[in-house]
Amino acid sequence: MSRRRSLTLAVVLALLAIGIGIALSYAIHWFPAQAATQARNTDRLYHVLVIACIPIFVLVTAVILYSVWQFHMRPGEELKDGPPIHGNTRLEVLWTAFPAALLLGMIAYSFVVLHDNEKKPAREIHVGVTAQQFAWSFQYPPAVTGGAPVESDQLYLPKGESVQFRLHSKDVIHAFWIPAFRLQEDVVPGITVQYRATPDRLGTYPIVCNLLCGIGHSLMRSAVHVIPPAQFQAWIQSRLRAAGQGAGASPSATVAGAPSSTSTAGAASK
Repeated sequence: MSRRRSLTLAVVLALLAIGIGIALSYAIHWFPAQAATQARNTDRLYHVLVIACIPIFVLVTAVILYSVWQFHMRPGEELKDGPPIHGNTRLEVLWTAFPAALLLGMIAYSFVVLHDNEKKPAREIHVGVTAQQFAWSFQYPPAVTGGAPVESDQLYLPKGESVQFRLHSKDVIHAFWIPAFRLQEDVVPGITVQYRATPDRLGTYPIVCNLLCGIGHSLMRSAVHVIPPAQFQAWIQSRLRAAGQGAGASPSATVAGAPSSTSTAGAASK
């Protein structure tokens, strides 16, 4: 096969591989359900990075395989030197400048997405998150409850409401991870870490400690229940009434129609 035909074949196969790779990145559902505005932004960033990286991977691989195919050492050439080749300045500038520009572009877009995810809206609620071996607890301040503070071992959030989480740990380093929100933050003792999310899909989703924190690490799980705003207010009022009644109030009590703490994590409904 002539050198020109082999090069044409290599280019065609490379373009085909790029198309298949990009198609698979969309066809395969890599992530859990999107349950927050930030999750949609993060997934879009992922697809942009994949579309940018797949051609680079295929190009580098194609050049390597083509060079091995066309320029490998043949029998009897073990002691021969390769032909003297002078560097191509234009090509060297191109393969330095183009990757640099592409990398800076991806960094800039990543910064824009992360900045949008953290942008403070005009109105939001604050929820405290406390980590300890081996459980999560969630605190709703008076500004949210309209009365006394409320604490729960299940996280309830109103749909469409921006939430700023204020995370702290009582003992060791934990990681607060809500896969459906694409939210993960390290929770470090002595430091209050903040993160913002806007849940936009009704349902119950898992909360996981994603950092080895001790022998009971695998049991450090809870759930976030995204419910309509009116139902959220009813749940808050039920907790306030239960606190007023004294003993017997369950920390994960719910109102009629709200998801129970034993709901299947990840079940979602529009």
